[in-house]
Amino acid sequence: MSIHRYAARKDANEAAIVEALRAAGAYVWIIGLPTDLLVGFTASNGPGMLLMECKTLTGKRKPRAADYTDLQKDFMLKWPGPEVVTVTSPKEALYALASAQGLR
Repeated sequence: MSIHRYAARKDANEAAIVEALRAAGAYVWIIGLPTDLLVGFTASNGPGMLLMECKTLTGKRKPRAADYTDLQKDFMLKWPGPEVVTVTSPKEALYALASAQGLR
């Protein structure tokens, strides 16, 4: 299994999520691996960052976020830092950002 295989496919909602985060004042770096986005922001207590994974919704009756790749599962299991936030829409991304900033 090649790492490049994972990096080649982007979730359809990623561009809209990035645009919304940037419009809200976040610094967004599209890293692709091991998660989609590195999001920097300023909060009342200083600078902060989020690792964010963009997932599309799958399923018509009970939509849910698409499955993680094996690489993503392994990373999230071993990552000693803050939890990776998974979002499926710009609205969810903005909520996660506001929560991390202490605004919610």
